[in-house]
Amino acid sequence: MLSTNHTFAVCAYKESPYLEACIRSLVGQTQKTNIIVCTSTPCRYIEDLAKKYDLPYFVREGKSDIQDDWNFAFDSAETDYVTIAHQDDVYSKHYFEELVKHIPDEEMSLYITDYLPLKTSNPGKRDLNCRIRRLLRTPLKIRKFAASKGMRKLTLAFGNSICCPAVTYNKKRLGSTIFDSEFKFCIDWDTFLKYAEADGHFVYVDRPLVQYRIHDGATSKEFIVDHRRITEDTAMFRKFWPAPVVKVIMAFYKKAYNTYG
Repeated sequence: MLSTNHTFAVCAYKESPYLEACIRSLVGQTQKTNIIVCTSTPCRYIEDLAKKYDLPYFVREGKSDIQDDWNFAFDSAETDYVTIAHQDDVYSKHYFEELVKHIPDEEMSLYITDYLPLKTSNPGKRDLNCRIRRLLRTPLKIRKFAASKGMRKLTLAFGNSICCPAVTYNKKRLGSTIFDSEFKFCIDWDTFLKYAEADGHFVYVDRPLVQYRIHDGATSKEFIVDHRRITEDTAMFRKFWPAPVVKVIMAFYKKAYNTYG
């Protein structure tokens, strides 16, 4: 392990054709940091890629589960700062370089960056969903607002404005096993709300330092198809708004699902 106080913990699942691109983007950071590979679906494919790049390889026993897998990856990292890297996504070579500038800020609980959607048909260009989420995050650019529980909560009140793989967590403030949501899909949104209401502050860098891959094999697509996402999104909005308002918001929010159409 390097001497840096940060780790990219890659959550690998089965034989993803995108896993190596993710790993290569982490290995290629302008400033080197720790990288580990974690999985609950061990196979030769994942193990061989970990060996190829000389990365520590961790296997979680038990049934594969998003929340349990994320907690396992988070807890497997020995550093104070952890980025849970999703196997489908690609990180800018400047991600860690930018993060290092903010690590001395001990009040920071979450470090958040902008992102770009990564689609085969339209690579690297902001779609409507991406632009709206960026607009909702705008107040976080001002430190006073990023330190305000009410303002942080407001940035999440109209939808999950934060892209999960574009987040680094500060263990010194958050502790271990940080994901404890009742949901299966909205785990990240629910977790961000929990920490929006807690002490500390968010740091937001308005630079697209992650490319978030959108494809038919993504978990988001699966939850849209079987309607579980609608159920959970509705339940999340009820944490902010009365039922009549939620009904109106969901009428518009469901249009964002077309991202995976």
